Amino acid sequence: MPYVQQPVGELRLQTPRPMNTSWTVPRNATEYSPACVGFNQTKGASEACLTLNVVRPASIALHSSLPVAVWIHGGGYTSGSSSEKQYNLSFIVDQSVQMGTPIVAVSLNYRLHCWGFMWSNEMKEAGVGNLGLRDQRLALHWIKENIAAFGGDPAQVTIWGESAGANSVGTHLVAYGGRDDGIFRAAISESGAPSVYQRYPTPDDWQPYYDGIVNASGCSSATDTLACLRTIPTDTLHSIFDNTSIVPEHSISGLSGAKFIPVIDDDFIEGSGTVQLQEGKFVKVPYLIGANADEGTAFAVTGVNTDAEFRELVKDWGLDNVTTDILEALYPNIPQIGIPAIMDEKPPSGYGRQYKRVAAFQGDVNIHGPRRFASQAWSSRNVSVYSYRFDAVSPGNGPAAGSYAGATHGSEMPYVFHNGDGVWYDFNKTTMESIPDSYSHLSTVMSRMSDVYRAEGIKYIGDHLASSFGE
Repeated sequence: MPYVQQPVGELRLQTPRPMNTSWTVPRNATEYSPACVGFNQTKGASEACLTLNVVRPASIALHSSLPVAVWIHGGGYTSGSSSEKQYNLSFIVDQSVQMGTPIVAVSLNYRLHCWGFMWSNEMKEAGVGNLGLRDQRLALHWIKENIAAFGGDPAQVTIWGESAGANSVGTHLVAYGGRDDGIFRAAISESGAPSVYQRYPTPDDWQPYYDGIVNASGCSSATDTLACLRTIPTDTLHSIFDNTSIVPEHSISGLSGAKFIPVIDDDFIEGSGTVQLQEGKFVKVPYLIGANADEGTAFAVTGVNTDAEFRELVKDWGLDNVTTDILEALYPNIPQIGIPAIMDEKPPSGYGRQYKRVAAFQGDVNIHGPRRFASQAWSSRNVSVYSYRFDAVSPGNGPAAGSYAGATHGSEMPYVFHNGDGVWYDFNKTTMESIPDSYSHLSTVMSRMSDVYRAEGIKYIGDHLASSFGE
């Protein structure tokens, strides 16, 4: 179902606009809409993609007033869709019915990649930053206004996401200076947080990439380059956006390349999430925030063999020498205690001799440190906060399957969605079919629901790196 005017034509690269039309006859909303166009994502995708999906128990009356769970998908703000089969909300809604506590579930699309997260001086002046996040925000307002018609309670909305979706949830907690618009009463972040330990990209950081897009589009002589970009055919503009020689990909730890993350636009995002948490400028609602034990295997670069190479990787976060010295000491190259634990002692050939050290550090700085920092912020303000760690290693992520991913980033998802049959995970279907009953039980529990090593490292990252990325 559309929740805003579609961002096409003159509305491309504009803040989302509320619906301005209505209809008097029923409209068919039984099929998923196209995904939003993203990086290398065109099949089944469209610019006219700002829709949401509502899944409700068939047995409940329309006048019911059930709790509402709103799912925000991940994908690094560059890809993904609410229509992906792994995010099928039917399984989790069915579990809620079996528990005797039925819910209504909602998922939504938002603009991605350059369509939703491009930035420049022109965009700042026009007030069109953080478009994908603004899409999400307007969807939440739509839900508050309309969910009662589907048997949902607008006063019992929980926002929930994973990875970039979890960071999105965190951003809504600090948006507009932490203003409470009454559009949700609780929040869940799986492997993401309100604060991100990397520098927010400035308009000047993005300007070379924006200028490259403008030049490639033939808009360089236009008085209003944004207006010109709105006239370029979708396929043409998409090929320009996807051209990494024009918009180079940003590495997870490096300083160069285009960052597709929230930006400080002095409106939707007034300042650093870490600073706002320190100052108590966040929506005071109960928060469930957690992470997976081996998050770092999803982010770790391979081929790091020496202390000097590890040091360079740490410094690439933009850290000073003193901070880098401390982190080197807190993350020693001792393979027996790095991650993943399933990788016995030294990494296999090809990973790099310091892979487990790299994986430990990058998992902590990306996920575990921000999780700890947010948990402390909630606790310090006497707001309920709950934290978890998922450490179950699925058969497809273990050595028997030729993998050393462990309990990596995103590996909890089939269990959270009670997707034990491996729907969508076609690459792993045989493995999923052979999962022991214990995994099925874990899926049922999770869909309803301390390491000593690295403790000091996570504490240091949580306590000290916040100031490094507070600008």
